[in-house]
Amino acid sequence: MSQPAPARRVILSGGSGFLGRAIAQNLSESPGGYEVVRLVRGAPASDNEIAWDPLAGRLDGARVAGAHAFIHLSGENIGGSRWSDRTKRAILESRTTSTTLIATTIAAMTPKPAVFLCASAIGYYGADRGDEELTESSSLGTGFLASVCEAWEAATLPAREAGVRTASLRFGPILGKGGGPLPKMLPVFRMGLGARIGSGTAVMSWVGLEDAARAVRFVLEQGSIEGPVNVVAPRPVTNAELTEKLAKALGKGTGIPVPAFILRAAYGEMAKETILASQRVVPQKLVDHGFEFAHGGLLGALRHELGAA
Repeated sequence: MSQPAPARRVILSGGSGFLGRAIAQNLSESPGGYEVVRLVRGAPASDNEIAWDPLAGRLDGARVAGAHAFIHLSGENIGGSRWSDRTKRAILESRTTSTTLIATTIAAMTPKPAVFLCASAIGYYGADRGDEELTESSSLGTGFLASVCEAWEAATLPAREAGVRTASLRFGPILGKGGGPLPKMLPVFRMGLGARIGSGTAVMSWVGLEDAARAVRFVLEQGSIEGPVNVVAPRPVTNAELTEKLAKALGKGTGIPVPAFILRAAYGEMAKETILASQRVVPQKLVDHGFEFAHGGLLGALRHELGAA
């Protein structure tokens, strides 16, 4: 009897996070057979963990030798409070410093991994592009998050110059119970008080957690995909549609609209570029390469992620 092929080794940063856990599970359970090894900042608790310290520039190249791929998700949280200068510096440096460390480590490896997938975000396109349909070829936007995403993606350059297939995964807001915007919205919506923001016309280019993890493996396995990749569902929704469908998924009504100026007053620049952002982004590259979304419509995705019937 023939022996099964050895699992391909994938080095994953941010593996303990909301998206990282879903990606690790998807890869571990896939027919392709992947061994997922997490980069951790403390002492490793098992053979499937490797210590690193991106701020100190420490990542042992010998420990990651033989890896088939790197998936890099780490970065300071962008939401939850107003952005101070210190917060903005941490948001930027946590992404660029860690990405540069991984990219230079990859460039020095022999043999080199086949692929480097690095997280980015649709913030690349700016906070408000009107009703313009945004694909991977659309221009860089303006604002703090656009500049962060530009620098973040540029930090992958050493791996690209070393000949490693590299993709920057521009994630939209990821909807799932364990993280992203949904847990912050659920308590209010479960009380029947969930409401649209302002006019409700701002467009959100969302993606369900399951499809986000599936899309990452798809890009990993499609050897012709590189450069920017929009990881969003094919049908963006307005804030009013999001409010209606989340209330429907929970079997609840909705409350009084929240004036946008209240959020701007409370959260300043952070609100403008996240909560109030309007971006009609489409997953052109994923669709062109044949990716099929399990939950391309918002109501179905919400019901799936919430475990509703």
